[in-house]
Amino acid sequence: MKILLVEDERPLALAVSRILTEAGHHVTWAPDGETGEGYARAEAFDAIVLDVLMPKKSGWEVLQAIRQAKINVPVLMLTAMDETSDKVKGLNLGADDYLAKPFEVPELVARVNALLRRDKVQKSNLIRVDDMELDRETRTVYRSGQHINLTRREYDLLEALAINEGRVLSRETIQERVWSDDEAFSNTVDVFIGTLRKKLDAPFGRKLIHTVVGFGYVLRSEA
Repeated sequence: MKILLVEDERPLALAVSRILTEAGHHVTWAPDGETGEGYARAEAFDAIVLDVLMPKKSGWEVLQAIRQAKINVPVLMLTAMDETSDKVKGLNLGADDYLAKPFEVPELVARVNALLRRDKVQKSNLIRVDDMELDRETRTVYRSGQHINLTRREYDLLEALAINEGRVLSRETIQERVWSDDEAFSNTVDVFIGTLRKKLDAPFGRKLIHTVVGFGYVLRSEA
């Protein structure tokens, strides 16, 4: 798993990095908040360990920024301030767990592993294709962090394609999964694909929905 460690205390960062690496994780270290936020925006991490008191940008600022950017990676906050108000602030900003300094490094590793397990369960309802994220539980769709407002049928169509990412679905198969027999006409699938493309693909400059001439459609990253 890829872990982003944002910690300005070099000895602590090296110790944490070493043990996380020994536990089988790949660790990227950022020595200040500004660098950490840049890494979080540029790369896909499985978890972030984020100190609160840091130069350039505080952990609070970094956490707020990445949550506003719809980066929904689990975050473990580290702080020397063991006040209830600080914990509440972090949790309200979107932190998933909180660990007060000083701490034993093995405890930090155990908490990171617990976050990863919890996130894996939650992600069973999430489908990611390139920069698109579809949440089957809330029926919401984001692309590049931007919410895509879809009708019920548009969402159902996109979900059918997303569940089968990389597999070509015929028009007949899509029609059976999304519409009942008395609802669909011969061109219904094509019409809804067109409206979906206007919302999902056109504003972002690269396609996710691809036509397979004479057969149907497939959802995949543009090659």
